[in-house]
Amino acid sequence: MAVCYSVSAIAIISTFLTIFSLSLFLNSNTKIFNEVSSLGKNECDIYKGSWVFDHSYPLYNSSTCPFIGDTRDCQKNGRLDNEYLKYRWQPYGCNLPRFNGTELLLKYKGKRIMFVGDSLGQNQWYSLACMLHVSQPQAKYIVDRNGRHYSFTIPEYNIWLLNLGNPLIVDIATNKGLRVLNIDSISSGNVWKQMDVLIFDTWHWWNRTGTRQTWNIIQEGNRTYKDMDRLELYKKAINTWARWADSNLNSTKTRVFFQGVSPDHKECKGKTRPLQSIGSLYPGEMELENALKTMSNSFVRLINITRLSQYRADGHQSVYSYNHMDCLHWCLPGVPDTWNLFLYHLLIS
Repeated sequence: MAVCYSVSAIAIISTFLTIFSLSLFLNSNTKIFNEVSSLGKNECDIYKGSWVFDHSYPLYNSSTCPFIGDTRDCQKNGRLDNEYLKYRWQPYGCNLPRFNGTELLLKYKGKRIMFVGDSLGQNQWYSLACMLHVSQPQAKYIVDRNGRHYSFTIPEYNIWLLNLGNPLIVDIATNKGLRVLNIDSISSGNVWKQMDVLIFDTWHWWNRTGTRQTWNIIQEGNRTYKDMDRLELYKKAINTWARWADSNLNSTKTRVFFQGVSPDHKECKGKTRPLQSIGSLYPGEMELENALKTMSNSFVRLINITRLSQYRADGHQSVYSYNHMDCLHWCLPGVPDTWNLFLYHLLIS
């Protein structure tokens, strides 16, 4: 269902469908001390720091973002505590700029920003849509869904915030009734190449087994496998994407980011504050970093959210979601807003 304010939904959606058919489709003056490498090679690593209590948070209220939906609005779903909303990420030795949505809208006027990946990428997409909406609450907007494609549009700025559900990034095809995971193939990239900004993510679907697994067999070149070590499979997929990006993405046209692994937690019920200690690094995160280092083009930036998000077991939807325990997805407002602060910093740098 589309939401529209004083604008012809037909005209806007028509433009959206035309684009799709062609390919099948901030208020603080705080300054960053220096440009920060995605892997933390410069003086200030924005991904190293701590969560601090900030009474000015959250960045928006769920009641002022009408399209969050019940599944992500933990307060609406009965969560009584609100401290989890008030933690801000503070890097050591520098400061993140406060989000200025008007600045981002002006800088990326006429642009298309697309999230590609799983439901964690969609979690971040909803967050950024809310952050942009509350920065210009009087601006006309449209939210629309067409299958796995979601769009948030502000016609005044001709900016498109898109989300394309593609949890594995690489191809899955049907052959003789079997779902075949083509681990060395990407055929859906034509729409990606039309974007001005791309943010990719993938991880959690690789660990699915049984009826939740989305493939029956694995195809690699001329070889077929019934199954494979999941970390090895993920590694192959990430390197397939890296080779594809090297060959197909133009750094003069498209800014490209890969979102680090969003961590889940074994226990999140009743958590109201950030954890004091966390476990080891996610193996998937290390494989992702290694794959990005192999690329001949260095324009792909890692948004390294894994480690800092591991502290936030309190930020999950928990029992305030689909009537089951969810220690994977995040409440909004919440942790994905911080991921978008990193994205915002990188986009305006």
